[in-house]
Amino acid sequence: MHGQSSDSTAFARHLRTDAATDAERTLWRCLRGTQLGVKFRRQHPFSGFVLDFVSFEAKLVIELDGGQHMERTDYDDARSKVLQEAGFQVIRFWNHEVFQEPEAVLERIRLVIEDRRAMPNRRD
Repeated sequence: MHGQSSDSTAFARHLRTDAATDAERTLWRCLRGTQLGVKFRRQHPFSGFVLDFVSFEAKLVIELDGGQHMERTDYDDARSKVLQEAGFQVIRFWNHEVFQEPEAVLERIRLVIEDRRAMPNRRD
């Protein structure tokens, strides 16, 4: 299960069921299942973090950032570095982008998925 602890699994479950933001719920409606050609999981624990959205198939992590993230850029950068070292690409969107430019957000995700699939030397 990708190195999950029971604490992070319980916390992720809480985030999925009780604490999802409006932006997360909105984006999840577009990502759930295989609407973009790959399966995504939401609020998934991985290496001590809880990822907003992750596709293990595409090795892609999508993070949604609200205003609180302006104050924690060092944490976000360190987290992204750990994920990149594990072979993931991390893309971030501001919550307001999901509401104001949903098609642009989905198009960027689609393009990244296409690029990830085309990469011959992607680490799995």
